Amino acid sequence: MDRESEDVLDAVGPRLRALRRERGITLADLAAVTGVSESTLSRLESGRRRATLELLLPLARMYDVPLDDLVGAPRTGDPRIHLKPVRRFGMVFIPLSRRPGGTQAFKMIIPARPRPLEPTPQTHEGFEWVYVLNGRLRLLLGDRDLTLSPGEAAEFDTSLPHWLGSADGGAVELLIVFGPQGTRAHLRTPPGEPPSPHG
Repeated sequence: MDRESEDVLDAVGPRLRALRRERGITLADLAAVTGVSESTLSRLESGRRRATLELLLPLARMYDVPLDDLVGAPRTGDPRIHLKPVRRFGMVFIPLSRRPGGTQAFKMIIPARPRPLEPTPQTHEGFEWVYVLNGRLRLLLGDRDLTLSPGEAAEFDTSLPHWLGSADGGAVELLIVFGPQGTRAHLRTPPGEPPSPHG
């Protein structure tokens, strides 16, 4: 095996560990879902076990990412980006960044409703940054009730109670940047956890 291939394989373990931690999943949970033993997953993440297609395929399915992302393969050929929307809490999140862990960017669409939803402010660790593309966004932040129009942006600490929704019942499109905690809270809330503070 050449040095370049070895370097690619050596980078798989840390990438898998970062992805698992960013998703808030334990090794035991991952083993239960994928059928790969906890000890094998641990050795794979630490680099003591070589990545194989047999091991990576169930992990790619579990994390819902292309296999190329797990091995860090360079993108070649077709320059188009194939974005896979994520639907949560009646809203659509379109991922704009692909790197596991760290800050994540999304286009978020809040659909039109006959009547605006009742706000349900929530809190979590981290920060969020939003930029309104279309529509009128209602942002509740602590005791403040703000309306943002297209072209306006806001950045806030999510330890404050917050909620995003339509100001007038119309559809809203925005760019949103989450820290790792925000991504977990809004896109990967486990069953029984509080709902997203967006509506």
